[in-house]
Amino acid sequence: MIKLDMSTALFLYLFFSVFLVLLTWIFLNFGTKQKTFSSEEKYLWHCSICGYTYIDSHHDEISQCPKCESYIEKISP
Repeated sequence: MIKLDMSTALFLYLFFSVFLVLLTWIFLNFGTKQKTFSSEEKYLWHCSICGYTYIDSHHDEISQCPKCESYIEKISP
């Protein structure tokens, strides 16, 4: 029979638990691509009513603020 004291058994239990979580995390995230958002200035909108800043890549000239739902016209620099 193998004799283990309590501290060795606890160390082995924690070590293999962390190793299993790390291995699962690597396996599940392998090959997944991170979503990136474009930070180009043409997609960045700032509401002059509520001050909310958001990204809208669907509209070029006018957009609706998602927070206060007011319409914002893009001012070109």
